[in-house]
Amino acid sequence: MSRIGKNPISIPAGVTVEVSETVITVKGKLGQLSQNYADVTVKVEEGQLLVERPSDSKDHRAKHGLYRSLINNMVLGVSEGFTKELELVGVGYRASNQGQKLDLALGFSHNIVLEVTPEVKLETISEKGKNPIVKLTSFDKQLIGQIAAKIRGFRKPEPYKGKGVKFVGEVLRRKAGKSA
Repeated sequence: MSRIGKNPISIPAGVTVEVSETVITVKGKLGQLSQNYADVTVKVEEGQLLVERPSDSKDHRAKHGLYRSLINNMVLGVSEGFTKELELVGVGYRASNQGQKLDLALGFSHNIVLEVTPEVKLETISEKGKNPIVKLTSFDKQLIGQIAAKIRGFRKPEPYKGKGVKFVGEVLRRKAGKSA
């Protein structure tokens, strides 16, 4: 049995779950998410969601833990929400936002302007003497991860000085330079 798949998902107060034949919809105070599913059965029992598989075939085993994790992320998202923080490390690297437009200066000849979807709240923090931080907040874990990866992809951290866009708390593998 899948270790992740067999764990029940507790439904917090204020969250409603609707299960149909192929779609599960989760509504909460932060928003509404829906997910298609196949090859598993989802049951709601006394404030908990249970994901069960019909057999031990390879395909059913693979999807058992997958759909349990996706549904758990949906429940956590609409009740608490998710936050990702990116740090800009480098001389002259700046970040600012006007509404949902993120303006990044990452050492290129031009600034990068990214229009962020309205489901994601955008905030930039710039303190004197510290690296600028881009803070993303949303109820959709998949969407926030995709946007954060896109921002990081504009200038990935390099292994010698660590310059670039990195997640806050991310540990980079550093290399010694020529002098070492």
